[in-house]
Amino acid sequence: MSLAELIPKVLVANRGEIALRIIRTCQKLDIQTVAIYHDIDRNSPYVLRADEACEIRGDTPTSAYLDIAQIVRVAAEYDVSAVHPGYGFLAENSLFAAAVAAAGIRFVGPRPEAIRLLGDKVEAREFVKQHKVPLAPSTSSDGSEAELLEQATAIGFPILIKAAAGGGGKGMHI
Repeated sequence: MSLAELIPKVLVANRGEIALRIIRTCQKLDIQTVAIYHDIDRNSPYVLRADEACEIRGDTPTSAYLDIAQIVRVAAEYDVSAVHPGYGFLAENSLFAAAVAAAGIRFVGPRPEAIRLLGDKVEAREFVKQHKVPLAPSTSSDGSEAELLEQATAIGFPILIKAAAGGGGKGMHI
C-alpha cells in the first residue's frame, strides 16, 4: 500500500512558506492537499498551489489560524485523512492534536499526550528520569530565594533559569 493510498488527502493547518513546502511534498507523493487561509492570504503561493483551499475566518489572521474548532470542522467537511500542523501555531498544541484525533482524522505529529508532556519541562524531566534517561543536573522549587541559591550552588555555576511551561526560550537567564 502506498502512502497516498493510506493518506489520500491532507489539510495543511498553517500558512506561508511552511505550508507551501508541505503542499509540494504531498503533491510529489500524489497526496491531495487542502490549504486553509485567512482573507489576507487569499493569493498566497501556498493557497494557489494547493489542490483545494478553504477560507477560515477570524478577527485577525492569527486568531483564524488558532481556531481549533473551525480548522477541525473544515478538515471534516473536506474529508481529509490527515491534518499536518506545520510548525508554530497549533503544532505544539495537545488540544488541537486531540481534537483532530477525536474527529477520526490522523494528526501528522506526536500524540496529544506527548505534546502535553513536552510542554511541561518539570513533568517531562520526571518522565524521562523514570525511564532512566541521563539528565543534566537541575532543580525545581517554589521555595525561598535562599533555598534556590543553595540548590544552585550544589549544581554549580553558571546555571540557566528557565520557565517550566516553555515559552520558546523567552525569559531564560544565565
